[in-house]
Amino acid sequence: MTVDKKILKELFTRTLKTRLFEEKVWDLFGENIVPGTLHLYLGQEGVAAGVTTALKDSDWIQSSHRGHGHVVAKGADMNAALAELLGKKTGSCKGKGGSMHITQFDVGVLGATGVVASGLPIAVGAALSCQMRKTDDVVVCFFGDGASNNGTFGESLNMSAIWKLPLVWIVENNFYAMGTPIKLTCPSSTVAQRAEGYCIPSQVVDGNNALEVYEATVEAVKRAREGGGPTLIECQTYRMKGHSRFDPAKYRPQEEADHWLSGEKDAVNVIQKIAIEQGAITEKDAEKIREKLQKEVDKAGEFAKKSDFPEPEETLDDVYAEAF
Repeated sequence: MTVDKKILKELFTRTLKTRLFEEKVWDLFGENIVPGTLHLYLGQEGVAAGVTTALKDSDWIQSSHRGHGHVVAKGADMNAALAELLGKKTGSCKGKGGSMHITQFDVGVLGATGVVASGLPIAVGAALSCQMRKTDDVVVCFFGDGASNNGTFGESLNMSAIWKLPLVWIVENNFYAMGTPIKLTCPSSTVAQRAEGYCIPSQVVDGNNALEVYEATVEAVKRAREGGGPTLIECQTYRMKGHSRFDPAKYRPQEEADHWLSGEKDAVNVIQKIAIEQGAITEKDAEKIREKLQKEVDKAGEFAKKSDFPEPEETLDDVYAEAF
């Protein structure tokens, strides 16, 4: 596939934007102002960037408990996203969703879900809606390798296949379900092989290469829009931190961690190198983009910190629908 230079620049920008956002989240956590638990997306940015760049604005994504990166890459307002993580009323869910339930409908984000694999049936419903309303919109569902061991995985893939829904399944395989290596829970060598039982085409890509993810997603989205049904893409990647805020990830072999966390495998470095080699950006361009994005992220952080918390009397607001 010949990739337009604008696409390469966009892939780099989205990858870097997601990285800087997650680093800001980590800094704010260090200030002890992020309530609840936290599942960082650091290290997996190439997946979110590659997938979302292949989508239209009207396409939808369904996220997981590790969802900040997906939301930011899809175009969510960073002010509202960071405010939500801090539990502020200016957040995208008025501070009531937090890290694991961040949502922004106006940019095509159905939402993140805190329960592993709970987003898969939601994605099926959303894709069925697109099909029944005869739109050409596509739904993308992000989930981890651990979710592929949940019963909803099989049920959802099966239903998406028999109804030929406009859906793309994105497995972010970082090789560990919390602290359990996938080799102890999955009998096949890849999660992608599991799609064969549901007659769903699948492939494995390097999740740290946003361009490779993009190219695979473009083909899957095209197939979905044309009525060909779902595709499963396994993006093999690696998280920089532990599963959640208090996990030091000591269960990962040092040699393995050193390999994946090296500069050569870093998602930002990978797409920056590709973009420069193909003439999409220069080193100077990359630095300017970084400076611009860093200012935006820093500004969002200050906005979130200065925003007010919801008032106690607002607790039940938006919980119930208005009476007809």
